[in-house]
Amino acid sequence: MHFPIRHVILDRDGVLNAEPGSGYVTDWTQWQWLPGALESLAMLGSKGVCISVATNQSCVGRGLLARDQLDAIHAHMLDEAARAGGTINHVFVCPHAPTQRCDCRKPAPGLLRDAVNATGIDRCATIVVGDDLRDLQAAKSAGIQAALVRTGKGAVTEASIAGTGVPVFDDLRGFTSALLSDAITLATPGTP
Repeated sequence: MHFPIRHVILDRDGVLNAEPGSGYVTDWTQWQWLPGALESLAMLGSKGVCISVATNQSCVGRGLLARDQLDAIHAHMLDEAARAGGTINHVFVCPHAPTQRCDCRKPAPGLLRDAVNATGIDRCATIVVGDDLRDLQAAKSAGIQAALVRTGKGAVTEASIAGTGVPVFDDLRGFTSALLSDAITLATPGTP
């Protein structure tokens, strides 16, 4: 049975924006959209695809950034996406440091489950797009299909998923084009 994708859950850093040298975007002035990201958000939205962002932001748990500062960065992200014709419907954040035991820090599935529950869109009609192995592991744990982009950490991650059937794209634009032209062959949910 084929379920058309109606919900895309995007990792943030390395998928939508370039990771700064410090490892964290702690101010909007450090944000740099990756090429094609804004256009991809607009293209997906124009086809009625619900877009969620699910991101680990341990900079909050480490005390490098207050939650309200992170929320302000995300408000700018949402505003710029909207001005480019795109819509990000939901943003889910794990603010915890890696030493804190939580169910929301990827590779745990909590953020992805929250995204599915918030939209009411079935997991079978959802796909996670990430650049890091933990994004794909979280998708597997949540029973959601996944795709890898080579931006961010994706080029390094690609070698570790060889032979799993997870589709790999150069960037979010490549994923979006393939999805909207129905040219993606998806692995069974839960791989790698």
